[in-house]
Amino acid sequence: MRSRKQSIGGISFQVLNYLFLGLFTISCVFPFYYLFINTISDNNLSSTGYITFYPRGIHFDNYLDVLKIKGLGHAAVVSLYRTAVGTFLTVGASAFLGYLFTKKEMWGRKFAYRYVVVTMYFSAGLIPWYLTMHNLHLTNNYLAYVLPSIISPFNIILVKTFVESLPPALEESASIDGAGYARIFWSIVLPLSVPILATITIFSAVYQWNAFVDTAFLMTDPKYYTLQYLLYRYLNEANSLAALIKSTQDFNSLNLQNMQTPTSVRMTVTMIVVLPILFVYPFFQRYFVKGILIGAVKG
Repeated sequence: MRSRKQSIGGISFQVLNYLFLGLFTISCVFPFYYLFINTISDNNLSSTGYITFYPRGIHFDNYLDVLKIKGLGHAAVVSLYRTAVGTFLTVGASAFLGYLFTKKEMWGRKFAYRYVVVTMYFSAGLIPWYLTMHNLHLTNNYLAYVLPSIISPFNIILVKTFVESLPPALEESASIDGAGYARIFWSIVLPLSVPILATITIFSAVYQWNAFVDTAFLMTDPKYYTLQYLLYRYLNEANSLAALIKSTQDFNSLNLQNMQTPTSVRMTVTMIVVLPILFVYPFFQRYFVKGILIGAVKG
């Protein structure tokens, strides 16, 4: 009787567990689904809020029209550039510094590590930041997108903790065989740190792809605009942008349900900006949980 009660209790727990996780998954996925079905539905119905659970009047003209917006393609290239280069430099610096800070024989290790960590808690503010960037001639400069983010204290802490969890015997045996710090780092530490490096790659790539504040303050030349900054502008100027797209469309062959509205422009541009991260994230997901747990908890 007792075992039967336990089995019923276990089954009930499993049912409630799956039910909760299913509802949680739906709550996470639905915003993206809602965004997508509104971009491929009748624009008039979408703008009035009639599209909620399934698309109506399906068409893909919104994507074709939005992709014709002047400057969107170049902004996508700039965003890809800052994401690729910025992520590579951030991950490389975090991995190397995180490894160095585990070496007790490093001169000034404690001071340097604390100096890096303290920057997580104190910020001079927006105006000093802008003045510093201006004095360093990082306005209207691609380097403004990658240089300030190379040193990431949080990522360095994750890598340092992860490296400290590796068996010391691996480095000791390589050192006995004559390997130096650089050889040990490239041949032993780096291959074993793939989970934590994949984790900080996700952090860095998402940050770089979504950043637009630095563009708003530092870039006045349109050739430096990023995709996220254009999205920010288009969301604020959707009415005028929709009118601009309408003016370039052929009204003789245009179906009225496909005419651009401020809502269709907002949702379509947002979907275009979100898609790259949605496609990249699943490839790194299997490393994410393992990397963040091992890198955050020592031992």
